[in-house]
Amino acid sequence: MKWFKKKERTETPQQVALKPIQFPANVVLLWAKAIEGDKVIQLWLKENGYEALFHATNAVYLVQHSRDWLMENGYAHLMAMINAAEGLEKAQQWLLMHQMDLLYHIGRAVDHETDSFEWLAKHATPDLIILAKSMQFVKDRIEENHNDIHFFGKD
Repeated sequence: MKWFKKKERTETPQQVALKPIQFPANVVLLWAKAIEGDKVIQLWLKENGYEALFHATNAVYLVQHSRDWLMENGYAHLMAMINAAEGLEKAQQWLLMHQMDLLYHIGRAVDHETDSFEWLAKHATPDLIILAKSMQFVKDRIEENHNDIHFFGKD
């Protein structure tokens, strides 16, 4: 039963420098709408210099190609935020270790950690709080679908 075994990597992953992720508030709000499912806006992001946000949106929806793209193209910190939103403690620790408090708290807020929502209310701009709420809504829906036998594999 070889086909059940996960493929082992033949090459070692490269260290990729992190790219800056400072986006104007209106772009963050567009990203939130893309996460909520607006495919026109998502495509606009890709075609207008925000390819990382296009792939981050897909990564929220568990698209492995986009998750890999983020890691390979200098956006591991966005992927860590998404993983933190999925409750992955290793990603949360990585964000803290690299002093990415904002991404850490966005991820934890998406995962319903009230202390992180309180932190965001004090330290983040409204567009980032809207982003966290949009991600939370989508991640909750994905989680519900994964737990519902009638929706298995439909997200």
